[in-house]
Amino acid sequence: MKFSNQILYQLLVISATLTAAPNVKAQGRLDEYVRQGLASNESIRQQNFVLEKNVYALKEAKSMFLPDVTFSTTYTKADGGRTIDFPAGDLLNSAYATLNKLTGSNAFPQLQNQHILINPDNFYDAKLRTTLPILNAELIYNKRIKQQQVDLQKTEVLLYKRELVKEIKTAYYTYLKATSATNIYASSLRLVEEGQRINTKLYDNNKVNRTVVLRSQNEVSRINASLTTAKKNAESARYYFNFLLNRPLTDSIQLDSITVLPAQDQLLSSNISGREELSKLGIAKEINSNLTGLARSYLIPKVGTSLDLGSQAFDWKVNSQSRYYFLGVSLEWNLFSFGRHSNRIKQTIADQQALASQTDYVQQQLLTELKVRQAGMQSAMAQYEAAKSQLKTSRTYYSDMLKLYKQGTAIYIELLDAQNQWIDAQLQANIALYDTWIANTAIERANASFTIQ
Repeated sequence: MKFSNQILYQLLVISATLTAAPNVKAQGRLDEYVRQGLASNESIRQQNFVLEKNVYALKEAKSMFLPDVTFSTTYTKADGGRTIDFPAGDLLNSAYATLNKLTGSNAFPQLQNQHILINPDNFYDAKLRTTLPILNAELIYNKRIKQQQVDLQKTEVLLYKRELVKEIKTAYYTYLKATSATNIYASSLRLVEEGQRINTKLYDNNKVNRTVVLRSQNEVSRINASLTTAKKNAESARYYFNFLLNRPLTDSIQLDSITVLPAQDQLLSSNISGREELSKLGIAKEINSNLTGLARSYLIPKVGTSLDLGSQAFDWKVNSQSRYYFLGVSLEWNLFSFGRHSNRIKQTIADQQALASQTDYVQQQLLTELKVRQAGMQSAMAQYEAAKSQLKTSRTYYSDMLKLYKQGTAIYIELLDAQNQWIDAQLQANIALYDTWIANTAIERANASFTIQ
């Protein structure tokens, strides 16, 4: 009675891999997948579009400090309406008649009284108007707010990227966990199938009873079902991972060989200053401060200037008499508004106090999250150490029981129990190993230690 040495060797290789424990990190493929995900994820693209919109809004705010040139023209055609009566004939005709008598000529004609329309008839006015603000506090504060909104959206993009990195890494380790479990079940299935084949021959030769054969068949069915479940879990994990990278769901995934624990240096850090959530609150405070300044800007007068260069005349005439320029300086100062501005200031101050309270709460919340994640990693590492010890024990137990079964001094139930303990120990060690990396990823997210390019 001989079990397949190749099958046994494969299981030994798997268990030896799971018991390796140096703290070395070599995850080149995962790093490349993270870069791909940051470059192709649709959520990141959407946030970049919002950032682009805010950048254009800032450029718009800056352009308000530059001259504004507009061209305008009007043409009027009028008849009727109010008039200005000018008695030219009554004033001059008698004098003109006397002059004609004295000169013996008709050099001085008789004039008609004039009725001049107030509305200009057949009149045009075309001009270029240039306006330039000289002093306008509202524009200054508006530009500052737009700049801070750009910074806020940049931080929002970083926040999305950091969350995406966490999701990609977690999905990757989950897929590794599922594929490793699949390999363990596949090797175990070959082992129990070999046991079934041998027990069937022994039964045919009346060396064992029928119960041994039935138990062998049952083990084959049980491991086969577990293998199918593990494959489906790996398939689902692959779908989700490819979804995060915006790739076809069925694309294959290149795997790193992870046989070690993550470094433990992150267990000692309590620094959360790099969290984008705190940066966003800091920028929100600055925006609120400028909103308060904007509400108070009514105290500062607005000074501006304008220059008109144009031509105006009747009958579309353009000459030296029609051309003109008009230079003006304006001053606007709000003196009284029935408390509208003071109430607006009070609103921004209340918002500022709310932001200060929210910042303290969020800071404490993020620190608590980091401590919980660190405790979770310590627990995962302890679970791994226990699973590694159990794996060594169960492997030795199975080897000893296999020898006794070959010698005929142990019954099949004892061998089966040792075999199941070994398979379960491999699965638990596999789960515990990748759970430590998932916990490390959670800490990396909690203290914002991952460097985003």
